[in-house]
Amino acid sequence: MALHLWFTFFLAYLATTLTPGPNVLLVVRNALRHGPAAMGATLIGNLAAQLLVTTGVALGVGALLIAMPTAFLALKIVGAGYLIYLGMRQLFGRRPGAGSSVTQPTLSRVANWRIAGEAFLVSASNPKTMIFLCAFLPQFLQPERSVTLQFTVMYLTIATIVVVVHSLYCFTAFRFGKRLRAMGWVAALRRLTGALFIGLGVRLLTVRAV
Repeated sequence: MALHLWFTFFLAYLATTLTPGPNVLLVVRNALRHGPAAMGATLIGNLAAQLLVTTGVALGVGALLIAMPTAFLALKIVGAGYLIYLGMRQLFGRRPGAGSSVTQPTLSRVANWRIAGEAFLVSASNPKTMIFLCAFLPQFLQPERSVTLQFTVMYLTIATIVVVVHSLYCFTAFRFGKRLRAMGWVAALRRLTGALFIGLGVRLLTVRAV
């Protein structure tokens, strides 16, 4: 991939990543609730899903999925349902005790893998990701160069942008999270996050393949 083309790709994907979506909400929520280890696990799950989707686009699976309305509808319903489930759990799940802190840095390995799996499902079951990457990635391909190498470069660029941007969101949330906890706004923040997940799930149901 030519340098100027890569730089254009970098700026374009950075602009889309700066807009908060389900993945950003999830990594911030996990970071505030469980600490840096959970943030890392969430990023691993998200990047694994991004790798799967990027590989699917490279192999033409994304275009095939979009061309099959039934399969696309099923994926859309699964993705929306999972987001709504997360939102409902956030709204109506058991609240931490009054004496507990917002972050819980000590997580077991099993808990970290569960968090990574949750992040993977949120990202992989979102058909908007497949639609966007199907339309976005091929625009930056150069036929005279190795397609495999170009997709590898694009995925590594995507991974770097996601890690940096999501880490910045989490750092900001940590700073404000301490102030919010001191002001007793943790419950309101929990309800807001749950409502956002539900809203994103409902909005996902309106997504069309074309």
